[in-house]
Amino acid sequence: MFDLHGRRAVVVGGTSGIGRAISLGLAGAGADVVATSRSAEAVDTVAGEIEALGRCTLRMTTNILNRASLQALHDRVVSDLGCVDILVNSAGITKRIPTLDCSEEDWGEIMDVNLKGTLYGCQIFGQSMIQRGYGRIINIASLATFVAFQEVAAYGASKAAVGALTRSLAVEWAQTGVCVNAIAPGIIPTGLNRAIIESARGQELLLRTPMRRFGKPQEMVGATVYLASEASSFITGQILAVDGGYLASGVNQ
Repeated sequence: MFDLHGRRAVVVGGTSGIGRAISLGLAGAGADVVATSRSAEAVDTVAGEIEALGRCTLRMTTNILNRASLQALHDRVVSDLGCVDILVNSAGITKRIPTLDCSEEDWGEIMDVNLKGTLYGCQIFGQSMIQRGYGRIINIASLATFVAFQEVAAYGASKAAVGALTRSLAVEWAQTGVCVNAIAPGIIPTGLNRAIIESARGQELLLRTPMRRFGKPQEMVGATVYLASEASSFITGQILAVDGGYLASGVNQ
């Protein structure tokens, strides 16, 4: 039920951090995977790793804020590989800014990348999935979808909205054969958040995580393969936290 052979996946933001781990994890489970981002060098590197696993891929860069760029990606994958069965929306940014000091530009950039980019991916790939009567869309939410973190209000608002978008599309598309879910990663050091985690905040985050350790990007793969596979055929509109117990935690000592 977890076998993805014969499936084709696109991972937007799939060449670094959690996205890269997911790209390689889906390929390891048997899917042909197209990992895309703005960096041609990163796209080529991850494509080579996917090919080394014996899977098919394409080399295409994208700008998730350019709808035409995502449409071109979709059309090329459909043309060369046949269709898209699985979409993972993994691109995202964050910035620590006191809310009173958050400029319109900073707020807009974070909301655009994290929310609008996810919406564009869902719309463009979801349309052809609905036409085929099959699809698995997996958005990347956050612990900030559920709880607040100091001085990242724009990020929290964007990820709360990703959660709402995930549930809304799941309800709209529930009878089309397209399942829409999300993963909320716990505290995982990546290029996106490493500076924040290596500050004093990191120690507080560890204290609040019952497993008393940070996660690894590879630990997101199991949840992704599950939500991409037939094992989750009756699951839609859910946000699966992979967080070492963070959201379940009250007092830890």
